[in-house]
Amino acid sequence: MSRHAEQQGLLHHGGRLRLAAARYDIPLSEWLDLSTGINPNGWPVTMVPASAWSRLPEDDDGLEQAAREYYGAEDLLPIAGTQAAIQTLPQLRMHSRVSVLDPSYAEHAAAWRRAGHTVIPVTAEQVNDAVPSSDVLVLIHPNNPTGARFAVDQLLDWHAQLAARDGWLVVDEAFMDITPEHSLCNHSSRPGLIVLRSLGKFFGLAGARVGFVCAQPKLLARLHTLLGPWTVTAPARWVATAALGDRVWQNRARQSLLDDSAHLRALLAQHGLAPDGGCALFQWLHTPQAAYLHDRLARAGILTRLFTEPCSLRFGLPGCESDWQRLNTALAHMIAMNLTQASA
Repeated sequence: MSRHAEQQGLLHHGGRLRLAAARYDIPLSEWLDLSTGINPNGWPVTMVPASAWSRLPEDDDGLEQAAREYYGAEDLLPIAGTQAAIQTLPQLRMHSRVSVLDPSYAEHAAAWRRAGHTVIPVTAEQVNDAVPSSDVLVLIHPNNPTGARFAVDQLLDWHAQLAARDGWLVVDEAFMDITPEHSLCNHSSRPGLIVLRSLGKFFGLAGARVGFVCAQPKLLARLHTLLGPWTVTAPARWVATAALGDRVWQNRARQSLLDDSAHLRALLAQHGLAPDGGCALFQWLHTPQAAYLHDRLARAGILTRLFTEPCSLRFGLPGCESDWQRLNTALAHMIAMNLTQASA
């Protein structure tokens, strides 16, 4: 993170490849980036029509309909990535007690704190006990980075308890595309239920900055007013519409990602690094050696996502056979070196 970013209170995220390249003096082109949890074989973007660059975005271009069909939501609002909603939703409530799953994507807790709300970190095991004293519950589902999941019936029960006193359940489903049967999007017409979705992870379109808020129309209207018009560019809308409608690619990608995730889990376990959690797009290792492992892999040009609270490491998926072989070789070398040092 740059000095300016640190001064502005910005949070650490994966994908900071240029910083790693400078720190380890390895050219950008020689890195294997496993730090982001983004599908390395994302939806294949074709040539965007020239008209998409020369006109302002229009709401009746088919994006909303494609998204409603894909997510199964009655009402939704396209936004410039779910980060826009994460930062704006706290402005729509008076002071609230907000329970946020911890550990999880740190931007949620930070946004609610900046808006003056009382934020209470809760573990997956503490959520049920926290609901009665909360005005808002924020969950990442499946969780990032632990991969923790909750049953749909349990989520709807928590929502009902919160909604009975005008509370909210906010569910960030950034990694839900591979298991759509566990999504709450088709329940998002209920008062106080807000579901966030994104094209960044499963579709591998993080650079397009396209996300959606699924919720009741009144709340979406308030959010739209704060965000203003044209939040998603016309080229991004064109790409998103095409990707959301490509059922053949989606079905093939889901199976491929499930297979690759199982492969990654087995590979890590083979080298004595059995994951403690994860989902189809990443595996998570909770270990006091996380910083050491992160550094050793980085010296081999492999970037992982390091967490300090708790001390852990997240591995994204390699994208091709040579990347898988490179990771396997680096892990084997690292383990061999540790054994050599231990016996010296």
